[in-house]
Amino acid sequence: MSTLSHILISVFIVSAISLIGIVTVLFKIKSLDKLFFVLVSFAVGALLGAAFLDLLPESIKAAEPFWVFVCVLIGILFFLLMESFLYWYHCHDRECKVHEFNYLCLMGASIHNFFDGVIIAATYMSGASIGFIATIAIIFHEIPRELGDYGILVFGGFSKWKALFYNFLTAITAFAGALCAYFFLDKFKTYIPYLVSIAAGGFIYISLTDLIPELGKKKMLSRSLAQFGLIALGIGVILAGKIFFKE
Repeated sequence: MSTLSHILISVFIVSAISLIGIVTVLFKIKSLDKLFFVLVSFAVGALLGAAFLDLLPESIKAAEPFWVFVCVLIGILFFLLMESFLYWYHCHDRECKVHEFNYLCLMGASIHNFFDGVIIAATYMSGASIGFIATIAIIFHEIPRELGDYGILVFGGFSKWKALFYNFLTAITAFAGALCAYFFLDKFKTYIPYLVSIAAGGFIYISLTDLIPELGKKKMLSRSLAQFGLIALGIGVILAGKIFFKE
């Protein structure tokens, strides 16, 4: 199977997660608190594991370590700026007007998904195993994020089916990002390890500043132990993939 086929299949799977909100319609789920706790905890481990056990080691093999870590810092700052200006993950301002609130979130989600596509393409162009691990990490992050986006859109005034439709439209921008990266970066393969390093910085930023603070809002010993176990499980899944999925 060609690299482009791997990229498009992975992007399709990640984009399809945007429809996960349909479970709340089919099974009439009203509260997602417990489900969010499990998914977010696992996603923290998957993202950190992918960054430190896969993306960064592979980038250091192919590029100057100093510049790899410079790119990690660039990635962290880039994601900070994008989150600050576009409310990528938590458009919680209930003072916003309904339509402005929803369309701002949709715009932010579209840009986020575009860069997901870029990351998937860039990592697969570095090697099938790197692309696979990065895709797994993105999937585990996208599940709680897409559920959150769906909930935001419903809260903002959309019907459940309209929220699903618009959420899916934002998700397919990942294909545009992946195709742009594939056809553009293929001519500049020397720079791919640095883009992968920027992606690692993004994974670290999302885990430490966006997801972990959400988990720390409720302080209970049993909850903290469960959280630690789920994070460790997420890291373990990435480590297992790194060991068993090799070129």
